[in-house]
Order: sequence, then structure tokens, then C-alpha cells
Amino acid sequence: MILSDLRILEEMEKGTIKIEPFIHESLGSNSYDVRLGKWLATYTDHILDAKKHNAIEYFEIPDEGFVLYPHVFYLGVTAEYTETHAHVPFLEGKSSTGRLGIDIHATAGKGDVGFCGNWTLEISVKQPVKIYKGMPIGQLIYFPVDGEIGVKYNQKKNAKYSGQPDKPIESMMWKNSF
Repeated sequence: MILSDLRILEEMEKGTIKIEPFIHESLGSNSYDVRLGKWLATYTDHILDAKKHNAIEYFEIPDEGFVLYPHVFYLGVTAEYTETHAHVPFLEGKSSTGRLGIDIHATAGKGDVGFCGNWTLEISVKQPVKIYKGMPIGQLIYFPVDGEIGVKYNQKKNAKYSGQPDKPIESMMWKNSF
């Protein structure tokens, strides 16, 4: 089951879902539209290494927009800070975004119960496309959890992405043991 608009509002009242800033017009029938934040980042090295900390370079999207190009991997961020304490949040692209050839996540569309922070977007494009800070970029969908949660994400000692800021965060794969 997916939470409806009224159910999302009920959960926000209870404090199990938090969206800041909350814009009522962004609430759909069963989702909430998130906007692109002002920061993008790219990796500084051409070849990434899963066992090392790969550095990124931040840049702000200018008011006149910024052109994304194919074969360049961008990290973006949602303008919204979210918390989800009793549901599983899924971040999906909007159909309007997809029709521009923009993918907003490579594999990480599902959050965990207890995720608190801005969402880092894994952006790639099919052809050059101009984007703008504040544009609708994706939608959050909330699923109820069946069963009790043992440890929420924000309570895990090894939670690498808890409390993400309003800037994109690079891969923390290098923190894993392998």
C-alpha cells in the first residue's frame, strides 16, 4: 500500500513524516513532489575507486540554469529536508523529468525507516538539457512497514548517509569492509 495525500498529512501531524519546507501544492494524490536544490557536484577523478574516498567538487546552479551533458555523472540534492520515522520512503523521478531524459537515481531510490536529511540525487541525462534550481525533480512515495523496526537508520552506528546536508554527498562505499 502507498500512503494517500490525506494519510501523508496525518503522518506529518503525528511527526512520523517531516518535509521542510512543505509546499501544499507539491502534495499529489499519493506522493510529494521534491525540488532540485541549488548545489550540484561532480567527481574530480575520471576513474572512481570503490575502495577509496573519491573527492567531489561542488558548484551552485546559477539563476539562469545549467546545462547537463551525457557521459557526465552529476550528484544533486533535493531542496527539501525529510525525515521518515515509520514508513519506507521511495524517491522516483517525475514523468516530466523522465521525458526530458533526466534520470535522478542510478540505484538508490529507496530510503530506510529513520532516514533524516536531504536526498542526494544521482543524475544522468540522455542528451544535453538545461536544469534550474527549484524545479520539480522527483516525487516521494511512502509505504507502511509490516512489523516492528529493530533499529532505525538514524540510530545505526554505521549509517553512512544519515543527516545529509543541503549539498550532495559522494559515495561512502570505501567505509565498507570488503
